[in-house]
Amino acid sequence: MKKTLFLILVMVLSSVLGSNSFAADRAHTLKVYNWADYVSMDVLDEFPAWYYEQTGEQVEVLLQTFDINEAMLAEIEVGHEDYDVICPSEYIIERMLRNQLLQPINKDFGSTPDYTTNVSPFAVEKFQQMAPDSTTFVANYAVGYMWGTTGFIYNPSLVSKSEILSIGCLNDEKFRGKILMKDAFRDIYSLFVLYVYQDEINRGEVTRDELVANVTEERIQRVEEFILSMKDNIAGWEVDFGKEEMIKGRAWINVSWSGDANWAIDEAAQVGVTLDYILPKEGSSVWFDGWCIPIYAQNTKAASYFINYMCMPQNAIRNMEEVGYVSVISSPEVLAWANDENIHETVDLTYFFGKDAEAVHANKVLYPDRSVIEYCSLMHDCGDMTEPMLAMWSRVKGDNLSISMLIFIVITLVVGVIFCVLKVLSKKKQKRVYTKKNSNKKNTTTKMLLTIGLSWISIAALA
Repeated sequence: MKKTLFLILVMVLSSVLGSNSFAADRAHTLKVYNWADYVSMDVLDEFPAWYYEQTGEQVEVLLQTFDINEAMLAEIEVGHEDYDVICPSEYIIERMLRNQLLQPINKDFGSTPDYTTNVSPFAVEKFQQMAPDSTTFVANYAVGYMWGTTGFIYNPSLVSKSEILSIGCLNDEKFRGKILMKDAFRDIYSLFVLYVYQDEINRGEVTRDELVANVTEERIQRVEEFILSMKDNIAGWEVDFGKEEMIKGRAWINVSWSGDANWAIDEAAQVGVTLDYILPKEGSSVWFDGWCIPIYAQNTKAASYFINYMCMPQNAIRNMEEVGYVSVISSPEVLAWANDENIHETVDLTYFFGKDAEAVHANKVLYPDRSVIEYCSLMHDCGDMTEPMLAMWSRVKGDNLSISMLIFIVITLVVGVIFCVLKVLSKKKQKRVYTKKNSNKKNTTTKMLLTIGLSWISIAALA
């Protein structure tokens, strides 16, 4: 029953969102579906002129944004939305490959160089781990964009580095009510499973990659027991507020992502607070986002050129400076950008940039040392174990959803759908090109509906 309601809801959302879609000449429109605030708008705005220089063809860019992977996937898998380029995370890429929802990227760019070769071999190797079978070369279907790690943001004035070298520190009673946990079950599971199975790893009975890739009932149970053992220490499960709580000193440790850590460290420094980031000795997980062309895309030529354009070194640098995450591009220009002589310590980045990067004065939060990254494993889709994983996550968080709350959410959704449909019907269709500013204004109704609907989806899935 729950799955049926989920599918009905997704179809309603997709139908309404589709009715508000771009009504321009589709052959000359590139529909990009990306995370919010995850690209330089200057880079995006300059693509049409660059594309015209390369092909002699006109194109207009329509940027639409999503907040969670599952929302994007549902629009394509159930709603058959015709986005030309999408930017999902690794486990969604893996799922879409398995379900044949992606089409090959045409890398025959004529006289235009193939800039996708600038992607680090490290990223290419990690992407290949997403392959559903031995015959699929993932680089033909997905090109990396940004990447990072999962670790601990901490306040050195309250927590010494020696105290948090191990994941096991999280159940130390000293940190009662002082730990924030990222509300992302795959990320947390992929991190904690390395700790609870550390003895088996040390005895050579299992590898880190195999532990993270293959989810079992037993492994879920052991991770759940570990999380429950530290339950009194967890002050909250956060999606985005953890950075601010760390800066204000309300939390001492935040299990979070490297990009959030980098932002928090910079912001904290401006108000005289010192924060740092560390990956635990047992290992960590690495995550990736990548560009793909979904199966229902209509402008695949412009999509392929767009992916190539995003791999140009100068564009990779501009995107990093804008969004604060780390590009998978490993060209000499990016290495020069990463090398900051104001940073005294050096890191071995040969795994990412090659032999010329043995001692780089780089930000270790964004570019971990080789000795650290060797203990990191790629996150994967849980497949058939997604439901047991969600059930575990619901139990450790203490989520409960009453029938009355379900009824309230459904009623709210219906009202939202009616409002959105009336709003759409009242507007005249017009040709437009989205920028960051007017995209937000013109998509207010759609975002409102999506927020309401996805809230229901998330709660219903965890119930």
